[in-house]
Amino acid sequence: MGVASQEAINQFKALMDQVDEPLKRTFKNVHQGYIVETLERFLKAREGNVTKAHKMLVDSLQWRLQNGIDDILAKPIIPANFYRGVRDSQLIGVSGYTREGLPVFAIGAGLSTFDKASIHYYVQSHIQINEYRDRVVLPAATKKNGKYIGKCVKVLDMSGLKLSALNQIKLLTTISTVDDLNYPEKTITYYIVNVPYVFSACWKVVKPLLQERTKLKVQVLQGGGRDELLKIMDYHSLPHFCRKSGSGSGSNSGSGSGSGSDISDCYSLDHPFHQEHYNYMKQQAGIHELELAKQGSVHVEVPLGDPDNPDIHKTLESELKKLRNQKSLSGSFQNFKIGD
Repeated sequence: MGVASQEAINQFKALMDQVDEPLKRTFKNVHQGYIVETLERFLKAREGNVTKAHKMLVDSLQWRLQNGIDDILAKPIIPANFYRGVRDSQLIGVSGYTREGLPVFAIGAGLSTFDKASIHYYVQSHIQINEYRDRVVLPAATKKNGKYIGKCVKVLDMSGLKLSALNQIKLLTTISTVDDLNYPEKTITYYIVNVPYVFSACWKVVKPLLQERTKLKVQVLQGGGRDELLKIMDYHSLPHFCRKSGSGSGSNSGSGSGSGSDISDCYSLDHPFHQEHYNYMKQQAGIHELELAKQGSVHVEVPLGDPDNPDIHKTLESELKKLRNQKSLSGSFQNFKIGD
């Protein structure tokens, strides 16, 4: 659907006016003063159906309350050296902004190993970046540009992608579910760059995880995508892995730990985005008077997947079975099984 009708917005607002006060309080952290734009996002996620959009939003608000999402930015992952390990194995950062003022999130999909901490820390970190984006980064961009900025673009670097990455399918499913049900329509376009030959095989398995509306936003660019991305952003906002000419990103695609003080690597904990994000969380912890030394990972209950797609587990198993049966790939998939 396109822009939601005014009638649908009015109906949705009337329903939200009737929710309990705790839900209204957490809703403020979601809409950040832009109620109509937030309702439009949930309406789009449910194809304009007010009843379904209302249920989706209420379920999301209840999930926030049950899991303490409003306070998650006051719970930094500590100690800092441990958090650096999380950052070096879950590669994500902000490289700059498009000419329209949208933040550019760079994601090292091919080189993220997710092997330095438990799944709970990676889910916590993912949600914290989502919340920091929505509560700090996007409001600041809105103020700076003098117009509402409520979405971002994402550039996914596939350098180093291996079939073994599918061992992380449970974590990827968890993160995808969290985003689909609680942070819908926050990304305008997903640009895929530095695509190796194994990408098509991995894509067949990952594709069922995505909503149809998300699949339509995916654009696979040639090589590092520099020429195409320069149409929407300046050079200094390009992710570091897109700045070279040619098809690969080479050694610049590595994690932050290897580059030391190279702040052009937006994955690194030393990059200004991550420094500001981490310092903000420590500041919030001080405001809430939390004892950092006693904190472990935040265990967030992941909501059930899309009710319109209940057979996703069977679909994933089916795609993996097809890959196992391909003679050229069989050796790589002998021990693959999706976790329950």
